[in-house]
Amino acid sequence: MKRIILYVACSLFFAGCALGQADNDFATLPKPKAGEEVATFGGGCFWSMSEAMSELKGVNKVVSGYAGGTTRNPTYEDVSSRTTGHAECVQVYYDPKVISYATLAHAFFFAHDPTELNRQGPDEGTDYRSIAFYRNAGEKEILLNTIKQVNASKHYPDPIVTQVVAFSVFYPAEKYHQGYYRLHGDNPYIGAVSVPKVIKFRKAEKAELKLEFQ
Repeated sequence: MKRIILYVACSLFFAGCALGQADNDFATLPKPKAGEEVATFGGGCFWSMSEAMSELKGVNKVVSGYAGGTTRNPTYEDVSSRTTGHAECVQVYYDPKVISYATLAHAFFFAHDPTELNRQGPDEGTDYRSIAFYRNAGEKEILLNTIKQVNASKHYPDPIVTQVVAFSVFYPAEKYHQGYYRLHGDNPYIGAVSVPKVIKFRKAEKAELKLEFQ
């Protein structure tokens, strides 16, 4: 019996971010409100990335989805097949009067390990790659400068491998992926992988967090 329990536990853990519901009811992608700006990042499983970015002051909403590929309106299963070119990403809606794109970019590099190539922890594949999108020349410069600064700080023993790519299109993921971290705290993957990442993020970005997360 113990072997069976261990096997099931390991299966649940290594299922990783793929563990969820077979449901292709997609979330609606909101339009930015007046005065609101948008940023798009990918750093492994979007369950923890979405939670981390949503805890920052000035962030109004975060949508989990897919970007960086060629297939239109992909499903989670499509992206997981690694034939679409997409990565799991988050789209961040924020108030630039409260938080700058530079601060968001800096936080992104501490919300995951940007030195891991085509993987994050137990999740392997190009759909889990580290990727940051820019919408103009200024954002591109900020991303490249932030990479130089983080590399120079030696916070990570290895150099950052994050792709810096011009933004094209973002497709919202299925509804069950939205806010998954808070809704499914009993998921073994959340407890073993996502929670430690979010806790680490809170320590690194404490000054930028909303009061309830400090």
